[in-house]
Amino acid sequence: MKAYIFPGQGSQFSGMGKDLYESSPSAKDLFEKANDILGFRITDIMFSGSLEELRQTNVTQPAIFLHSVVAAKALGESLKPDMVAGHSLGEFSALVVNKTLSFEDALVLVSKRAEAMQKACEMNPSTMAAILNLDDKIIEDICAEITHSGEIVVPANYNSQGQLVISGTINGINTACEKLKAAGAKRTLVLPVGGAFHSPLMEPARIELEAAINATKFNQPICAVYQNVTANAVSNPSEIQKNLIAQLTAPVRWTQTIQQMIADGAVSFIEIGPGKVLQGLVKKINPAMEAMSA
Repeated sequence: MKAYIFPGQGSQFSGMGKDLYESSPSAKDLFEKANDILGFRITDIMFSGSLEELRQTNVTQPAIFLHSVVAAKALGESLKPDMVAGHSLGEFSALVVNKTLSFEDALVLVSKRAEAMQKACEMNPSTMAAILNLDDKIIEDICAEITHSGEIVVPANYNSQGQLVISGTINGINTACEKLKAAGAKRTLVLPVGGAFHSPLMEPARIELEAAINATKFNQPICAVYQNVTANAVSNPSEIQKNLIAQLTAPVRWTQTIQQMIADGAVSFIEIGPGKVLQGLVKKINPAMEAMSA
């Protein structure tokens, strides 16, 4: 069984999607449609903007989504997913490819998500940190201990065995990094992000996005999506909708997602979109697994 996987924030690069725009009339049409929907020429920033411009959340998220979906549609009849999953933002790309969401509706939601997250970041200065080579349970316990003392620190991205990203208040993250190093972490790395994604600090964004998601039509998918919140196969449109709302404040269970997809019969993983981060994570989770770009 083929599993198609879609990257999230952080995989952007200057020039992304330009080859598709120039080589395919149908891809060009989609890019131009996105410019119209967003109300600005995101293609100009994607193709020739600076990395600084691309790092702005209101640009980054639609740009990665757009690149992923256009690349998927360019595959045409050869795109036959048996199952799909996306890392954080990438879940929206996955939901277009399995036909739960229309391209237009998903792009509008991604744009609203980016704006809502940006506002939440400005309300609560916060950050994230990658913790390397330490048991998940130790990280979870230390996060819980710090949160109990009044700060907020939670596991945010279970990326692979030995790589867990935590999210929270700046003081909480700094304290966690010290305690986790003392507990044996090989490395703790504070990430250059604007806020505490996938944590309770994103609750204002979750509330804002909930209304938009609830007002959007969710269709019966052509194959199951393995969602970040549950790491399980979901095909029921209302359940997909509910999990997508919960995603902003819940952890991304990527390790568990890939393990479940393999248990359910995935024999190859095809990453569609900018970068190759997810292929690397699949190989770390299960070195025997085939993982490639589309």
